[in-house]
Amino acid sequence: MTTGDLVNIHPTELKFPFELKKQSSCSLQISNKTGTQVVAFKVKTTNPRKYCVRPNTGVVLPGDSCNVTVTMQAQKEAPLDMQCKDKFLVQSVIVSDATTSKDVLAEMFNKEPGRVIEDFKLRVVYIPANPPSPVPEGSEEGNSPRTDFPASQFDDHVSRTLEETNEKSSEAWSMIHKLTEEKTSAVQQSQKLRQELEMLRRESSNKQSGGGHSLVLMLLVGLLGCVIGYILNVRSGHT
Repeated sequence: MTTGDLVNIHPTELKFPFELKKQSSCSLQISNKTGTQVVAFKVKTTNPRKYCVRPNTGVVLPGDSCNVTVTMQAQKEAPLDMQCKDKFLVQSVIVSDATTSKDVLAEMFNKEPGRVIEDFKLRVVYIPANPPSPVPEGSEEGNSPRTDFPASQFDDHVSRTLEETNEKSSEAWSMIHKLTEEKTSAVQQSQKLRQELEMLRRESSNKQSGGGHSLVLMLLVGLLGCVIGYILNVRSGHT
């Protein structure tokens, strides 16, 4: 921060992210530190065609501040070593309480007896917009990471790995397909047994058999239930 009797200026340098053929902007804050008097300001540059300042003039009330945006036009080439010789000048002067931004004139900043004018010079700094990324550890700049074996062996190793992966993948799909077929077969057999059991129940009900037939039917139902449970358990264990 640059400070005087009338205003504070922040920052002390105008830093522009620099990228070819793209505009760049930064902000400047002017704060009135008088506490009781209105201060007018004016922003000038040594290269007015290169920069756009909004607002370039204005007034700041006591205890208040004003933000100024400085835009650098797109540049076709970068300066040597990213150094910029452009300068900005911020001038401030006490004006009457009734003065507005529209009333600020260039003559107000002429140095005359009895008129106190503060000047603040600001330099321009360019910042690379896309700084280079750090070099990964374990490798030298401009070189590929080192390997533990020659490129030919590396290619053979990759080929073998791919072949083994494909073989294992084929075996896995074959096993999945086989288990799926076995499960489908078990479900179909279970449904068939249930249908046969239902038919036996109906025949038994229609014939109204005696106690002997009922005992045989109960044994058959129990046997079919055990068979169905065993088949389902075996197929579930495979999946």
